Amino acid sequence: MAKSLIVVLGPTGIGKTEVAIKIGLELKTEIISADSRQIYRELRIGTAVPSAEQLNAVTHHFIGNKSVFDYYNASIYEFEVLELLEKLFVKKNQVVLVGGSGLYIDAVCKGIDDLPPVDHEIRNKLKEQYAHEGIESLRLQLKYLDPEYYQTVDLKNPKRLIRALEISISTGKPYSNLLRKKDKPRNFSIVKIGLNRERNELYEQINQRVDFMIETGLVEEAEKFFHHRNLNSLNTVGYRELFEYFEGEISLEKAVELIKRNSRRYAKRQLSWFARDKEIHWFHPEEREKILLFIKR
Repeated sequence: MAKSLIVVLGPTGIGKTEVAIKIGLELKTEIISADSRQIYRELRIGTAVPSAEQLNAVTHHFIGNKSVFDYYNASIYEFEVLELLEKLFVKKNQVVLVGGSGLYIDAVCKGIDDLPPVDHEIRNKLKEQYAHEGIESLRLQLKYLDPEYYQTVDLKNPKRLIRALEISISTGKPYSNLLRKKDKPRNFSIVKIGLNRERNELYEQINQRVDFMIETGLVEEAEKFFHHRNLNSLNTVGYRELFEYFEGEISLEKAVELIKRNSRRYAKRQLSWFARDKEIHWFHPEEREKILLFIKR
């Protein structure tokens, strides 16, 4: 039989895990996480890792399999997931990929772009610019050089901004123009299930989830890594706001407020990213039976 990858995607807090487990149980298959932060074993509360009960219900892969101190990126993820899929498809006709990291999902479904090598002189100048002028100067420059990528990039992530700028400056072309226009061939079919709900409902769920994270120990989890806060793996909503609190710059109440706000903004960026993909079939997360019928068809 033809092999299929069932992709369950959507913004943070939408309920992807529950839907993926429902599909996994129905198809008697396994789940691969496409969350760029759930791979880190030390970050469990702030990345909303599935519960022990959920992990036991269906076999999961790429959750807690790396350390925050490990170097990791979407290119490595693409290679490792394709290697795993080759093994899983020997015994399974369908496998579920679930997550909200658009870059990681695209890496598996489309392939990572072959970008030109880094110009270290340009990179060093951009790092100096960031050090002396702050992140806002990088944002303004990217907005001018590549307004399309500016709309989807994490504007709080200087590493992503510098990467886009160094490519745009060295090639003389917008970074978004160099992103893959032709997908790499895959020897399996892909079905993309997108989850979304009314914006006010989504935002309320996000707010409630942040409150739950705080109640279950997010502050204590983040505090353990305060001295490693410059790691790229920790440049993440939920942790960087608490690092500001530990530094005495803001109150805990303000940090929680910022986590909620930045989580909502992240969800909005995720939806903007997914809106480009016309292969996604959208459902409300509570339409689980409808989703299963669609997959079976």
